[in-house]
Formats: sequence, C-alpha cells, structure tokens
Amino acid sequence: MEFKDYYQLLGVDKTADEKTIKRAYRKLAQQYHPDKNPNNKASEEKFKAINEAYEVLGNPENRAKYDQLGQNYHQWRQMGGQPGGFDFSQWGGRPGGGYQTTVNLEDMFGGEAGGFSEFFEAIFGGRRGQQAVRGRDMEHTIEISLEEAYHGTTRTLSQQGSGTFTAKIPPGAKTGTKVRLRGKGGAGTGSQAGDLFLVVRVHHHPVYKRDGDNLSLDLPVDIPTAVLGGKIPVNTLSGSVMLTIPPGSSSGRVIRLSGRGMPKLQDPTQHGDLLVRIMITAPKQLSEQERHLYEALAQLKETP
Repeated sequence: MEFKDYYQLLGVDKTADEKTIKRAYRKLAQQYHPDKNPNNKASEEKFKAINEAYEVLGNPENRAKYDQLGQNYHQWRQMGGQPGGFDFSQWGGRPGGGYQTTVNLEDMFGGEAGGFSEFFEAIFGGRRGQQAVRGRDMEHTIEISLEEAYHGTTRTLSQQGSGTFTAKIPPGAKTGTKVRLRGKGGAGTGSQAGDLFLVVRVHHHPVYKRDGDNLSLDLPVDIPTAVLGGKIPVNTLSGSVMLTIPPGSSSGRVIRLSGRGMPKLQDPTQHGDLLVRIMITAPKQLSEQERHLYEALAQLKETP
C-alpha cells in the first residue's frame, strides 16, 4: 500500500499556509462536487479524496501527525508494520506515547460512510475512538428587493430533520451581507451543529441607484418649473415628499435630501441621503396657446 500524498492531491506545497490550503480545497471541491458531475464515479472518488486530504491538512493537529507519519512511513513498512500499529511515540513523539494512535476518522470525515481510505484504515486502525466534532458551517444565497433591504424582511427556510424556521434580514442589508444563523448548519457528531450563513443579494432597482447607504434618482422637471422654481413630489422608500426646485435650475443639478437614503446596517435609526438629479424635459406636444407663448418668449430673447 503506497503512501497517500495529500499535498499533491490538493496541489499545494508542503509549506503552504492554512489560507492557501483552504483556497485550493474550495476550488477543487467545487470542480468535482457530485452535484456538478452527476453519475460520474471518477469525480465522486476524486471528491472524496479531496475532502479526505483537506480534513487532514486543514486541521493543524492532524496535519502535524500526518507530516510526522510521512517522514517515517516507509521505514515502518519495511519493518513489517501492521494496520493500526503505527506508534507515533517511536518516531519523534513524546516518551510514553505522547501522540494517541487512535484517530476517529468517521467523525473526522463528517460521519460519511466510506469517507476515508484504506491508507488511513491501516495507519490509524479505522473507526476506534470517538471524538465530538462540531458540524460544518454552510452558506446559502438569498435574493431580496431594495424595498426589503430598506425595511428589513424575513425568509422561511426548511431544513431536513428540523422542519422550517424563519430568518430575519436586517434593514440596511447590502449585496454580500452575511446573516449568521447559529446551529442551522451541518449536523455535528456528539457536538453542536455548525452555523448557516445567509449571503444577501439585493436586486437592481428600476428607479433608485445605490451607493453604500446613499440612494440617487433622476427627476423629470418641466421647463417652467426649472426656470421659475416650484415644488415637485418625489417618491422615497419611506414615502412621498415635496422637493423644492430653486429658480433657474439647470439639467443635471443635484439636490440632496438628508436622511432619505438607506438605513445603516449597524444602526438602522441612522440613514444615508437621497440625491435627486434634475432632468429638464421639453414638452413633446404643445397647445396653440403654449406655442404662441414660447414663440413670444423666443422673440423677447432676440430683441436687443
């Protein structure tokens, strides 16, 4: 039985840090995940091997034992080593068996049947020993509207074995905001379940544009109001307000409505601003009287 090189399986160097190992694992796990490769036995086996490699290299204690094993494995085999009989204390461990030879691989691999290899069966003696293992953290993307992000909302989710539950999305959530639901992740083995992270994605809005906690919109303004000034109703996410248009406003002018933007995620009582950009619009159709008035205005401008 050959030594299994987990560093090679993940495509990382033996000096790789935890972040590098985790990044390599995620990339390969996504590539070979059974959901993306249905009825593909080769991908399924590769996926199991990748998970086995990460469960060892991604855990500092397991990695330390594995590295020690790698340095002495061939010598141990030449000496007639038997399955389950690798004594770490003989190869650099503390006297008196400072390393335990019993490793609970069934827990280590999430309780998944067949999740560990013959290699580990031989070295660690298979499924002896029990250790409490916390469940895995999981992520799930949810999509919400800008209005829901403004007011806050809820989502009802279902989980196998525990029925349905309601998750609250706080006011001010942005695309990328993560909502942590404790104990709603993967089941643990003799320990607590992992957490579920809801990753928020906010839909684009046809009227408002968002920049952090600020919102902006374009407001059509007719020529008389732009010239003479006036008041125009503006719809905000918290209701309609009357906006004062100063006389002589030109197209592109921005008027700031303080506190009419998005609530701040950490303090929903505070809000960003709403930036209203004036867009002067010319009438497409004129009555006879309107045409005479515009013509008279044009003649006045031409008079020296």
